[in-house]
Amino acid sequence: MELILQQLAAHPSTTDIGPLEALVASIRPQRANDGEIAVNNLRALILLLQLRPAYRDALRLYLLACLASRKQLHLYADVGILPNAGFFSELRNKLAAKLLPPAVNPDYLRDMFGEIFNQRDDHVWVSAVPDDVWQTLFDTLRGDRIEGHQRRFIIGEMLDAAQVLSYRISSMGLEPELVRNHPDIERFESPFLKQNVEIVDYINRHRNWLIDQGQPREDHRHALVLLDQCELVMAKIRKQAAVSGASVSLTYLLVRLQQSLQRLRTLLQLIEPGDLAQKQALALALFKELLWADNRKLNIRDFFRDNVELVARQVTEHASRTGEHYVTHGRRDYWFMLRSAAGAGFIVGFMALIKILATKLHAPPLIEAFLFSMNYALGFMLVHRLHFTIATKQPAMTAAHIAAAIQDGNGKTALDNLTELVVRVARSQFVAIIGNVFLAIPTAYAIGWLWYWGTGSHLVDPPKVQRLLHDINPVQSLALFHAAIAGVCLFLAGLISGYYDNKVVYDQIPERLQQRPLLQRLLGNERLGRFANYIRNNLGGLSGNFYFGFMLGTIGTIGALVGLPIDIRHITFSAANFAYSLVGLENQMPWQTVLWSIAGIWLIGMTNLTVSFSLALWVALRSRRIRFDMARPLGRAVLKRLLTRPGEFFFPPRVEKTDDNLARGESH
Repeated sequence: MELILQQLAAHPSTTDIGPLEALVASIRPQRANDGEIAVNNLRALILLLQLRPAYRDALRLYLLACLASRKQLHLYADVGILPNAGFFSELRNKLAAKLLPPAVNPDYLRDMFGEIFNQRDDHVWVSAVPDDVWQTLFDTLRGDRIEGHQRRFIIGEMLDAAQVLSYRISSMGLEPELVRNHPDIERFESPFLKQNVEIVDYINRHRNWLIDQGQPREDHRHALVLLDQCELVMAKIRKQAAVSGASVSLTYLLVRLQQSLQRLRTLLQLIEPGDLAQKQALALALFKELLWADNRKLNIRDFFRDNVELVARQVTEHASRTGEHYVTHGRRDYWFMLRSAAGAGFIVGFMALIKILATKLHAPPLIEAFLFSMNYALGFMLVHRLHFTIATKQPAMTAAHIAAAIQDGNGKTALDNLTELVVRVARSQFVAIIGNVFLAIPTAYAIGWLWYWGTGSHLVDPPKVQRLLHDINPVQSLALFHAAIAGVCLFLAGLISGYYDNKVVYDQIPERLQQRPLLQRLLGNERLGRFANYIRNNLGGLSGNFYFGFMLGTIGTIGALVGLPIDIRHITFSAANFAYSLVGLENQMPWQTVLWSIAGIWLIGMTNLTVSFSLALWVALRSRRIRFDMARPLGRAVLKRLLTRPGEFFFPPRVEKTDDNLARGESH
């Protein structure tokens, strides 16, 4: 460290970044999270500068020379701000830059900044150093006033960056995506345009004042008010997106606009003369922000997280509203859910029959996968159309509903309400499973015997019976692993439903359908209106069920084609297959096989539910950026309720507890 400072003292006019890079390397700890080492190294540097004024002056002049000899605009206006390339273009650029990093231009401070802090985790130890240590370093290096030309150059670069950001903000403020969600931008004078006029005028006056401080100069407060108005418009757009839907492009634009507004506000505060300590704190915050952004500029995970968060929020928000219909609130809802689930179990009995018949065709693998997929997809869509309930579809919806309840409440009352919601969800899930399984089994059993009486042969022969029973055995087969795969499919189906619920609103699909002349002539305005309204309310559910069916129908074939042991196991279909196997053996099934089969069906169901619920809840919490700190208190409260009133987890009490904080919905 001292050797580097000696070299700087010997060559005070150098602008090569090599000494600065070496100085940072001497401060950097071997492990980025070892902040104590970084603090000790930085304090050693401060002590050395305080004891040797020549070193202090040499380092100060060297840093100013490095700043005044390089273009700074792009560091302030670009780093940490999404570019104008768009989501998918920027994703391609990041992937390409990982393979072949861009060329470094020594004339740009942005490129040199990345060369000086060239470790991907430099931001970790920099942030670990307390602010007061950095402030001490700044105070030590401050010294006398900066030379006039150096000060004008540095402030001039900040002014240029502020002007560029202002122009970008005014351009983004007129994007059709924003105008569509907030038409007042066109009807009234846009704050995005007004801020540009004000900031350009402010910059011109400030440049004149830098040359001649006798010139009149207004402060930046009016510009900050206009930036506040821009952020108010953005808040309204985000609120409107909860109703009219969101898209990746809108999300990308809002994130980029927010970043630009915040950076412009920071630059204006740094440019404006004021309290030195406050400006040093602001400069330190900007330095950390730039360093974090530069270190993470090629991180794909951060890019997805920052840009897809609002879309994920809208998807899970739609799932949350749908999830209200899957939670029973009293005995009337409970019995309705039982009937709804029983109807789905009845249909599944026939879907299992169709799959067995399709298997008998011995079609080529891809044709067979198509037949399986259409059977599942059309069957699930019929279940949705008849307002029946598949038990395993509930967790993906109710998880988002629970996440919304977690976000909306806090404190003991929120814990009580959340406990009550968990009990209701568990009870609703239980009755849905009972309805599915306890009607799928007798339906399949009856179909099996009717087939035998009508044809003289069993629907499933003994070899097929053995395969069906083996597939649901939790010990001798991969039934639970395959059930987990089905749980992932259930989770994805929930996301797909939410995506299309968002899309139907955002793309105004019902309104566009009603404006098609051909459909108007074919259906008439009244029937077309009913059809468009049905699409508005059901496109998400139909799409989720359709894709879910195709996932269930193709995964087994894909596994066979690529040689991987992947397949799906679903509780209701497993129950129906068990019933068909029982008929195939003419009720002569060993009791051990019966017990293993019942255990397999139950474990398959629990795996389906646990996997889909866990994934859906994780996504719902992440999309809302919620840290759930009530997990242990909630677990204790649920366990206490289970021990004191276990019956409520399976059957609603005579008088159902009501609470205004729990969202209520009609049974679906």
